[in-house]
Amino acid sequence: MTSWRGAQPLILASQSRARQDLLANAQLPFEAVPAALDERAIERESGLSLPGDVAQRLACEKALFVSRQHPERYVIGADQTLALGARRFSKPTDRAGAAEHLRALAGQTHELHSAVAVARNGQVLFENVAVARMTMRPLDESAIGDYLDAAGPAALSSVGAYQLEGLGIHLFARIEGDHFTILGLPLLPLLGFLRRERLVGL
Repeated sequence: MTSWRGAQPLILASQSRARQDLLANAQLPFEAVPAALDERAIERESGLSLPGDVAQRLACEKALFVSRQHPERYVIGADQTLALGARRFSKPTDRAGAAEHLRALAGQTHELHSAVAVARNGQVLFENVAVARMTMRPLDESAIGDYLDAAGPAALSSVGAYQLEGLGIHLFARIEGDHFTILGLPLLPLLGFLRRERLVGL
């Protein structure tokens, strides 16, 4: 057991199943309260362009938004951006968009920037950004079509049109970075913060 010492469970300001599974597997008590924010509007208004900066800003805004609704609770915000050089990717909206993303990423090395922030009483107490480098193997049109057929709607639920914890692993030749960063939650830095706050006993 993690010997949770908090007066109340954590709040995860995300509906991501992968992030929820990471916290659950670490035996951290939490409830999910997604932040109803216009992320693209926040990006535009921030004027930020670097992928890590954008992810960090969005993670903080999500944590703060939910923290204001739940004073005294520790709220975790998280965000992830995918960048291929200067180009940033968002979730594809349809199969054609997913195919276009895969064509661009095939045979290339892209970066995942995963950010986490913790807020309490409307103030950010902790933030961290981690990076993973992902090298996708070359893919022809047939391979892209076969993958999208097999992945189905799941291809539209993640940036880059893949979920590494599932069928998406078949798309890659090399990965540099930890599992938690790739899944969108830098868990080791988060656990360090929780220990410093004396919220976990391990």
